[in-house]
Amino acid sequence: MFSGNVFRQRQFCLVVGLVVFAIALSNRHVSIAWSQETIVNPNIVLINADDLGWMDLKCQGSKYYQTPNVDRLASEGMRFTNAYASASNCAPSRACMMTGQYGPRHGVFTVQNSDRGPAKARKLIPVRNKTSISEDHFTIADLLNSVGYQTISIGKWHIGKDPLLNGFDQNVAGEHIGHPGAKQGGYHSPFSYVNCVSESKGEYLTDRLTDEAIKFVNDNQSKPFFLYLPFYAVHTPLQPRADKKKRWKSIEAQPGQSNASYAAMVESMDENVGRLLESLDKLGLSERTIVIFTSDNGGHWAISRQAPLRAGKGSYFEGGIRVPMIVRWPGRIKPGTTCDEPVINVDFMPTFAEISGAKIPAKQTIDGVSLLPVLMDSKAGLKERSLFWHFPVYLQSVSRASGEFETHDSRFRTRPGSAIRSGKWKLHEYFEDGRLELYDLESDIGETENVASVRPEIANRLHAELEKWRDDAGAPVPTDLNPKYSPAK
Repeated sequence: MFSGNVFRQRQFCLVVGLVVFAIALSNRHVSIAWSQETIVNPNIVLINADDLGWMDLKCQGSKYYQTPNVDRLASEGMRFTNAYASASNCAPSRACMMTGQYGPRHGVFTVQNSDRGPAKARKLIPVRNKTSISEDHFTIADLLNSVGYQTISIGKWHIGKDPLLNGFDQNVAGEHIGHPGAKQGGYHSPFSYVNCVSESKGEYLTDRLTDEAIKFVNDNQSKPFFLYLPFYAVHTPLQPRADKKKRWKSIEAQPGQSNASYAAMVESMDENVGRLLESLDKLGLSERTIVIFTSDNGGHWAISRQAPLRAGKGSYFEGGIRVPMIVRWPGRIKPGTTCDEPVINVDFMPTFAEISGAKIPAKQTIDGVSLLPVLMDSKAGLKERSLFWHFPVYLQSVSRASGEFETHDSRFRTRPGSAIRSGKWKLHEYFEDGRLELYDLESDIGETENVASVRPEIANRLHAELEKWRDDAGAPVPTDLNPKYSPAK
């Protein structure tokens, strides 16, 4: 028998223990709720449009494009207003997304060579660029394969010879090409892509890729799957379906958005998103399938303006890196919600890891964070952090027209530099002259007023953080002068 004092002491210890346990549970409320409510290994569908700008959807504010199916996805899920690609053009953005790593860790900074643009206008010798991620890199496909997912890539790969070499079980139409070129046949059949051949006329590539996606879903409905659907659309060449282009010629244009061919391609992409969603509904898979819709970089400025954002694809102003992003998961994500938290596509890897229970190898540094807290509650917020971009190379303009891309000169969409976003502030650093540009995105989303000289304390703080990040990430900075440089020219 216990004495009265001993009994009371043990009672007190028990109460204290229960209180401590309750506090621990409350601090882990997201994870506990998640473990109780989730379906084990939910299906994951990642739709990655190509060159679709932040303002190229009706749900994003466009008064020209018609996108009822993507709009439906937004009404049934969560739309992110401050979502970013990790780079402003195709290959580096996809490399970052697939590995969960910023560019300095895999070395893919641009498409093709790093010295693009007129030689006499390049003050620095750019760093060497890689065009592929290594086969040793752990990818999202490797991650999900490790816990029993069936994985497939259908569409544009562009960061290696074959997605099968980077963890995927199946590949349809993915190779080391950046757009539907003449060699493959473009958007209209007859065309010949890897495991995607059509010898007759009348088949449209975006339709065919969706047919392949629906077939994969049907074949794998009884097991967890990861469907990566990187449409080639809406990348150039502008080759819409003839029936859709004809209809768009009669639709009233809007300032900066008036290209009927491009609008018809956006419509085809949207229509096929709807076809895929419908197939998930018919198979009863919607409630155990997470659907993510996004784009690999900003829109093509010369084809579709992204106002109020500045510039477009290839630039590190907002128009080149801010992208649409929508996530739907019926029963888990509250429908019709928006989230203003700044997020970036390196966040997908850790998010999928937490959702699936898969483990990321300790040897692979991950730069993103799990978005699960904000997916469960759009107001929950994430741990305070900054977002980074690094571009130690040159990317030429596609036109000599002065100011066509709302950038600094007509020769380049961007020159070598880095950028950081921290809260409402965004800092650009340019390596040729050390120039700093600071913008308050809360009051100046168009990055029209450089306030670095009037807010030097913020500019200096962000610059120091940016320099530290470059050191930590091993980011190469070009310093050697180009002997061919001729400023007079």
